[in-house]
Amino acid sequence: MRLEDLSTPALVLDLGILRANLARMAEAVARHPGVVLRPHMKTAKSLDVAALAAPDSGPITVSTLAEARYFFEGGYKDQIYAVGIAPAKLDAVAAMNAQGARIKVIVDDAEAAAAIAAHPGPLSALVEVDVGEGRGGVAPESDLLPALAATLGGRLAGVLTHAGHSYAGRSAEEMARIAETERAGVVRAAERLRQAGHEVGIVSLGSSPTALFGGSMEGVTEVRAGVYMFGDLLQMQLGVHGEREIALTVLASVIGRKPERGAVLLDSGALALSKDRSTQAAPKDYAFGLVLDLDGQPSLGEALVVRTHQEHGEVRRQDGELDLARLPAGGRVRVAPNHACLTAAAYDCYHVVDGGRDVVAVWDRVNGW
Repeated sequence: MRLEDLSTPALVLDLGILRANLARMAEAVARHPGVVLRPHMKTAKSLDVAALAAPDSGPITVSTLAEARYFFEGGYKDQIYAVGIAPAKLDAVAAMNAQGARIKVIVDDAEAAAAIAAHPGPLSALVEVDVGEGRGGVAPESDLLPALAATLGGRLAGVLTHAGHSYAGRSAEEMARIAETERAGVVRAAERLRQAGHEVGIVSLGSSPTALFGGSMEGVTEVRAGVYMFGDLLQMQLGVHGEREIALTVLASVIGRKPERGAVLLDSGALALSKDRSTQAAPKDYAFGLVLDLDGQPSLGEALVVRTHQEHGEVRRQDGELDLARLPAGGRVRVAPNHACLTAAAYDCYHVVDGGRDVVAVWDRVNGW
């Protein structure tokens, strides 16, 4: 089977690029003795990818109960469910733990912590720490931090943070600064809890940029990162990987040509590509994706998906005129995404290539919650 044989839109994953991206992160984390890489599988959602990213059923991170079940059934026992948990979901986690899983949840809310502490099943939790993103978590100096730990008691497993604001960084120096703020904040939280008499086994941090650019991991036990596996147009501009190191693309077909406006229409629109505009605030705005040729090369010039409807994507070239002779009705292209996590979410499998057009494998994904 070849890319030309697939129904479109389809999700294409280049194995060689994936392996290179995984190796880059593994090497970066290995610079810090004693620190474990706990890959976040929320982007990949695939056991086949996990086998490469976390060999020997190593520790992983998940973001949904569906992922937790899927990976547990695939042999991955040591997990962190890295989204604040609603108390109604605790039964599901406890049931998996009773069957041999070691799924840890996170908490930043007093009522949720009380529900975890009172639950009759086997549960443990990390207190989520906010080091500047302003999403979930409590500040390292907050009075709520030791209160949550006290409520959890023996179910306290550690502390966890995520420097999602690193995505706004624009230089290696800025990334390194954010990474140090992340490290110092979560380590300070751990120190405060230890001073209060709590055992803090896990000190967990991570985002793909801070994992790669962090200069020190002193006091940290593990690093979490996920999008580095596939890469995307935003991560490329953050320096996580190079221009030719985006492993994930969407295979699309030309369904119409509009010479009067120098455009073509693809059968891949908002649902197939996502409407994420994360590069809009980056140095280079790639609209809804960069259009590559069937071999994944930028031979079409700076061709971008500039407009999307539910099932339509409109492509225009930004640095000249589209060569419509190369884009006949039914012609195939590949679109590199702004945000791999959201683009992949609409698909149930990957069509795996290895530098060419031959599909060497089909790997499944777990979707839903």
